[in-house]
Amino acid sequence: MGQPSRSALIGRTLKALKKHYKPVPPPPKERTLFEHLVFACLVEDSPNEAAEQVFATLKQDYFGWNEVRVSTIRELTDALKPLVNPPESASRLKQSLHSVFESVYEFEIESLKKQNIGQAAKHMQKYKGTTSFAVAYVTQHALGGHAIPLNRGALILLHTVGVISNDEFAKGMVPGLERAVTKNKGGEVASLLHQAGVEVGRNPYGQSARKLMLEIDPNCKDRLPKRPTQRPERQAPKAQAAPEPAPTTPARRREAAAKQPVHRKEPEKKTAKKPATKRPPSIKKPAKLTKRPTKKGTKKPTTRRLTKRKPR
Repeated sequence: MGQPSRSALIGRTLKALKKHYKPVPPPPKERTLFEHLVFACLVEDSPNEAAEQVFATLKQDYFGWNEVRVSTIRELTDALKPLVNPPESASRLKQSLHSVFESVYEFEIESLKKQNIGQAAKHMQKYKGTTSFAVAYVTQHALGGHAIPLNRGALILLHTVGVISNDEFAKGMVPGLERAVTKNKGGEVASLLHQAGVEVGRNPYGQSARKLMLEIDPNCKDRLPKRPTQRPERQAPKAQAAPEPAPTTPARRREAAAKQPVHRKEPEKKTAKKPATKRPPSIKKPAKLTKRPTKKGTKKPTTRRLTKRKPR
């Protein structure tokens, strides 16, 4: 038998996922396009219930989205604790808010609905921190387009069961997924893949993730995610033995002194003294000739006299 087609593999995968997960109801219709983008940053790697809880907390505890934007990553991480990966979600949220604010100086991007779906998607891709999952999520729930958002766990699942190749996994794309799934089933399929992706992304090496992937394709043992090899740890230095306690009684002191090796001093070697070197006799310099001071009106002497030395 030949290798099954991509659409057949997608159908087999969705059939297995329906046994374990139920579709999540769609988000409220009153949410704006910007709020869908914020929610996509939260729900990408986390369950839908946890993301809804965090989204309500942000709207209640902060004065507005600008206060969320100027908050630090550490502060947002504490607010996003119910999520699977709070630091990464906080970084995505902060960068997306900052990019939107820098582009329009407000948190309102409803004007994207007036553009073509493809143009609006390209515009959102320019926002720093906005992933392909967020763009597909907003396209599906806010723009009315046919796009299925896939997080990293879902991509690992589809790659392991043979739906996508290594190059397609590296690019984060699943060609033919929207053609294999009709538009009216897009929300249901996206919900199933998202729940499975959260389970696999939380721990790709766990028993539940391996069991799910083997159920879809029993021949994928060689493609299952493997833990990265850890470097061997350096051996700790051996602990030195503790010194023995000092003897207390005189008899034991004598025994301990007898056991200790006797260190004899080696006789010092006599070194021959070097003969003293005689300094050469000092040569006396000749006395300098000084000029005798003369009074005004007198002529200078033509002869020079030697100055008398002082007695030593």
